[in-house]
Amino acid sequence: MSEARILSAIDRIEKALARIETQAALAGSPGQSGDLAAKHDALRNQVSASLAELDTLIAEMER
Repeated sequence: MSEARILSAIDRIEKALARIETQAALAGSPGQSGDLAAKHDALRNQVSASLAELDTLIAEMER
């Protein structure tokens, strides 16, 4: 995967995460907000792990 494609993928992931954060902040129902917050945290952790993996792959490609 080219560096441009990797950077584009990272940008799309970050934009999706921003949209999710916005929706989580707008969630109105108290019963759902706890579930939504837990799902948001799980997704944030997944995205962070994916970004770390991409960083590792990019570093390996640069060698």
